[in-house]
Amino acid sequence: MEYRGIRAHIVLCWLALLMIRIIETTTGTTWFTIRRELDRLHIGTFTGPAGTFRRSTEPTKPQRDVFAKLDIPVPNRIVELTPAP
Repeated sequence: MEYRGIRAHIVLCWLALLMIRIIETTTGTTWFTIRRELDRLHIGTFTGPAGTFRRSTEPTKPQRDVFAKLDIPVPNRIVELTPAP
């Protein structure tokens, strides 16, 4: 039973490395640089009398470039809206 868990872990690590290499090859930059850029995206939660909403930061040009090269849509600015009760 333990062997399957170890094997699954190895396969997941291999898939993660494969994904990183594909991203690096597609974008022409290092994983460190891509991760640093994408780590700058944040989501803030704002609450007021009308309710609560969650909004992401405006993607920078380097972030938009990464999404474009990977053919991934830029995330929506408004992530969640919850009206006040």
